[in-house]
Amino acid sequence: MIASLRGTVLGVVGTGAVIEVGGVGYAVQLTPPHALSLRVGVEAFVLTNLIVREDALSLFGFVDTESLEIFALLVGVTGVGPKSAMGVLAELSAAEIARAVNTDDDAVFRRVSGIGPKTAKLIVLSLAGKVAAFGAGHAGRPSFAAAPSVRDDVLVALVGLGWNERSASDALDAVLGAASDTDQQSVQVLLRRSLTELGPRQSSAGPR
Repeated sequence: MIASLRGTVLGVVGTGAVIEVGGVGYAVQLTPPHALSLRVGVEAFVLTNLIVREDALSLFGFVDTESLEIFALLVGVTGVGPKSAMGVLAELSAAEIARAVNTDDDAVFRRVSGIGPKTAKLIVLSLAGKVAAFGAGHAGRPSFAAAPSVRDDVLVALVGLGWNERSASDALDAVLGAASDTDQQSVQVLLRRSLTELGPRQSSAGPR
């Protein structure tokens, strides 16, 4: 089982990348936002899930543990394959998925390409009781104290993507200051918004 990869990005396409580890290039399928965050020639770290089929071995990559765990739950639902699961993760954060499941809102999943009404309902039924922790908030706590471990995970991911720690920390703090309590619990949401925040700085500061 390949649980993670750390290596140099050799190439990036819309839904994946090739990461070289120890002289071997691994093709990893990613969500489009994750793929766009990678830079050729820069070291990257991804958590992975290896799907074994009779005719193929497919490696799927994730920015954080919660995305990996949600993926594993989704592919366990009848009618949801790996590509559909990645489609869900490309559109929804772990907290949004948990909220939809906990409120029995299958319409959220029907909006994802490739997910029909029956499958959307099955996702809600199958994940019920399994994703509550992903949407758990910490009401009443100060903004920056709401998710210290999440903040650390996002900062590590940003540095791993090539940004220097000072620039990454400043961008992340700006994002946290504007994020809701729920969004502060999602590594995926904070990483995506931090990368957007860092984007305009690239021309002057560079990724490193």
